[in-house]
Amino acid sequence: MRRIFITIAFFISLITISCTKSEELSLEELNAMNAEGLAEILAKTVSKPWQGQEFLPGKLGGTWHTVMNDDPKSFNHLIAEQDSSTASVVRMTNDYLLDYDVIKREWIPRIATPEIIVNEKEGTLTVMYTLRNDLYWSYYNSDRRVKVTSDDVVFWYDEIEGDPACQSSGYYGQFLTMPDGSEKRVKIERIDDLRFAFHFPRIVAEPLLSTNMDFGPKFIYQPAKLQGGADGVRNIFSVAVDLSTIPSMGEWFIVEYTPGQRVVYKRNPNYWRKDANGVSLPYIEELIARIIPDENTKLLLFRNGEIEDYSLRPEDLDGLVNKSDGRYTVFNSEGGLSANFWTFNQNPVNENKPHYEWFTQKEFRQAMSCLLNHDRLNAQVYRGLAEPKLNVFPEPNPYYNPDIKLQYLYDTGRAVELLESIGIKKDFRGNMRDGKNRRIEFDLTIRSDSTMNQDIASIIRDELSKVGIKVNIRVLDFQKMVELLFSSFDWDSMLIGLSGSNIFPSQGSNVWPTSGNLHMWYPNQETPATEWEARIDYLYNEGKFTIDSVLAQNIWDEFQTILMEQVPMIYLMRSRGFWALNNRWDQTNVYFDNMNGAETNYIYLK
Repeated sequence: MRRIFITIAFFISLITISCTKSEELSLEELNAMNAEGLAEILAKTVSKPWQGQEFLPGKLGGTWHTVMNDDPKSFNHLIAEQDSSTASVVRMTNDYLLDYDVIKREWIPRIATPEIIVNEKEGTLTVMYTLRNDLYWSYYNSDRRVKVTSDDVVFWYDEIEGDPACQSSGYYGQFLTMPDGSEKRVKIERIDDLRFAFHFPRIVAEPLLSTNMDFGPKFIYQPAKLQGGADGVRNIFSVAVDLSTIPSMGEWFIVEYTPGQRVVYKRNPNYWRKDANGVSLPYIEELIARIIPDENTKLLLFRNGEIEDYSLRPEDLDGLVNKSDGRYTVFNSEGGLSANFWTFNQNPVNENKPHYEWFTQKEFRQAMSCLLNHDRLNAQVYRGLAEPKLNVFPEPNPYYNPDIKLQYLYDTGRAVELLESIGIKKDFRGNMRDGKNRRIEFDLTIRSDSTMNQDIASIIRDELSKVGIKVNIRVLDFQKMVELLFSSFDWDSMLIGLSGSNIFPSQGSNVWPTSGNLHMWYPNQETPATEWEARIDYLYNEGKFTIDSVLAQNIWDEFQTILMEQVPMIYLMRSRGFWALNNRWDQTNVYFDNMNGAETNYIYLK
């Protein structure tokens, strides 16, 4: 079974002390309580990180009951790129070319085997892929099978990701900046039914990262595009589609969707991945995902044995760990590699609003960083189970530098000085006002389904109020937040996170470059809006092409230093993770850590 749990970075687990009581205690008292509580919690939970162990053969059978937050908006491969609920469903039916072993730090063939060919004389590079010969687009309860070929990959790369009208996030990664400043596209070539090649116009440091992809079936998407263009592509596989018409090359078939209630999957018996005995994975025969946005309801379902696993929240640890009934096991992990962040809208579509003038000044962002009380967040929200994320890259990144860290830590006096340096001062009532006598007031947008974000936002609002800044908390559902980021850009500041952990420095081709559609604070720039962003573009581009590790370290050091100085995103906390699993499942092949999350691909019933 493909990992169906949200990555651990998005789940925050704390020792349970009520928020009301926490606010009555000093930080020193809370820290003392938290240290004792942490030791007790860890003693009652299991630490089992995956460290490269072999997975042992299991047995077929069983139904895995789980939950998902929202209804899918579609079953479309392209729409899945921008909608997480759609992605959580679609990814069950497709696969990636490669996997990455975070322990060995090496790429592993998944549905294709790569070969890198470097032409030093020409300064070019080719990645040749050979697909497995046992891949099929197949249908549930049908003998119909269509072979997966290089035509699927080439079509998807050229006609979907490579067509700007389709607005695919993969589009941005197809172009390389050449030494003379011009841009050239990484081209794809069909060689035969199983082989295809990516041709790079210059040598890059991580060609496999750049080319690893998933894709949809050409025989379905190509006719749709010929008839209706990009809209025709997006209209394929709506939620009203006959599910028997959706092919799968992945572990699962989608067999039922009841809006607002559940999505049901059946095991694909012809999936290519097999255990040591030749049995196709997954072992589980059926997967039922109920649509439950409310966390309290999820907890109740887990307690009642109606779902198989549960990612613990702050208020859950006491009840699930200290008062366990023995029907489940709680696993723990070290702090996550990534973290949510606080960011500020610098898009000039808002240039007539006061906050645009404030947010585009680095001193204002630095001041906000100085008003983010990490210690208070850890004590009152995370209960001592987290630490601030003060670096751009996490430790597993080869260019992580522990000496490059955020310098604008909690210091209200320094925050006031920074604000005064750009003409923002307190009036006689203690309210901060800018040089045009406008009160410093803005919105902080958060997800409606995250009680943790609500607690964090309340602390931010309280800390800023102490220096005379008014923050209005704006609570929206996640899909509405996505629309604000991609379409209307009608937001002030926001708490949000991105998937991925920056294990590779060049990850984030649609985040760090100014042209990216997820360059959060001002996406899709035609030319860099600021000198520092232009420098980031240059360094990101140079880093991608630098093979020499010493030279690359210098490049990525400057890259990280600029981001830590400009603070376009203020990272929050890296929390320990806690995950509970029903004991009816054999735990031989089960692992849980901050690198892989919950590893359940080889899980089976006792």
